[in-house]
Amino acid sequence: MKSNSLPVLALAAALGLATLAGNAIAQAKEQFIPVLSYRTGPFAPNGVPWANGYVDYLKYVNAKGGLNGVKILFEECETAYATDKGVECYERLKGKHGGASLFEPLSTGITFALTEKAPIDKIPVMTTGYGRSDSADGGVFKWNFPLLATYWSSADMLVNYVATKEGGRDKLKGKKITLVYADHPYGKEPIPYLQEASKQYGFELALLPVVLPGIEQKSTWLQIRQARPDYIFLWGWGVMNSTAIKEAVATGFPREKMYGSWWAGAEPDVKDVGAAAKGYNSITLQHGAEPNSKIVKEILKEVHGKGQGTGPKDEVGQVLYMRGAMSAFLATEAIKRAQERYGKGQVMSGEQVRWGLENLAIDQKKIDAAGFTGVMRPISTSCADHRGDSWGRIHTWDGSKWVFTSGWLQPDDAMLKPLVKAAADKYAAEKKLTRRTPADCQS
Repeated sequence: MKSNSLPVLALAAALGLATLAGNAIAQAKEQFIPVLSYRTGPFAPNGVPWANGYVDYLKYVNAKGGLNGVKILFEECETAYATDKGVECYERLKGKHGGASLFEPLSTGITFALTEKAPIDKIPVMTTGYGRSDSADGGVFKWNFPLLATYWSSADMLVNYVATKEGGRDKLKGKKITLVYADHPYGKEPIPYLQEASKQYGFELALLPVVLPGIEQKSTWLQIRQARPDYIFLWGWGVMNSTAIKEAVATGFPREKMYGSWWAGAEPDVKDVGAAAKGYNSITLQHGAEPNSKIVKEILKEVHGKGQGTGPKDEVGQVLYMRGAMSAFLATEAIKRAQERYGKGQVMSGEQVRWGLENLAIDQKKIDAAGFTGVMRPISTSCADHRGDSWGRIHTWDGSKWVFTSGWLQPDDAMLKPLVKAAADKYAAEKKLTRRTPADCQS
């Protein structure tokens, strides 16, 4: 009995090891992408559609076979748009499931907090159209990627757009532009650019902070009624945006003279105001509402059509939903780009994904293949440029829906690049950092 049991035990042990090895292989084929979201709190109406779009796109990629065969594993963590909760989520998720691929905080405040953690943990921080404007300088900010645009890009596009409405930049002299902004790192981001632009172009700049969540703005709009600015730029989020538009209606400020950032230009910002918000404008982060795009039809078929949708069907294609889906597209393309260098069909580490983000090469062919035709334009990044190609459009609320009212716009990088470099150099001096070497740029 004893001698007969030995082969059985050996076989059982071998089977056990084989099972463990099989499990390890299965786990190794999952790419972990944390999802920092806020589905609760005062910013939930805006945070929820973004998160739904982001998660739906990850589900869609899995439904189509994953990232060259590697399935995506994702896990949400609720931040409520609070910096301390965002940092807690980061610490909780960064080492799970073999390690995080990247983090997309969806908060400039959380981005500031993670900027110093990312280099230590070697996990990239991707901020699609938000975050630190100076982090476009990859020579200093190795781990930050403000893809597609920064707040300085958007402010510059707005200034140049209203200049064309006036007949040229020289016609801005003496004009009054008021920035109504969230008293938060996000809202403060465009200020350095606008201050410089006001010096160069001669317009008067007024800065009116609003304490978040921004439900109370009576005193702000009393100042606006007294000052009678020519234009208002709205840098709000959540209920602050709809409150500002309602106050504009109440005080008689023309909505066609209001221009929001792309975080102040979505359905939740205007739907409660309805027809009274007609004429209100916003710069876009390339896309607008895109219900007829190929990717929307694909997600409705492959995800919602199979009962796997994250939110309601009628939300698919709305502005913030598209922002989330586009952000997830950029994240997955960075991972696939890393696979081109480090091994297709393999799980990429945070360091490898960082290389992918720094060497993005999304051409029209890739955009068409992913279903984003007409939604976004090609983008490439480099060691020096972590923002990549920046484009926007103006869309306007017609009383019931968003419609594009401009062609494609681009920021004036001849003006922006010196500002970005000066700010990045200041950060490097404060943190005692040295600029990356050519050798480091190849790593």
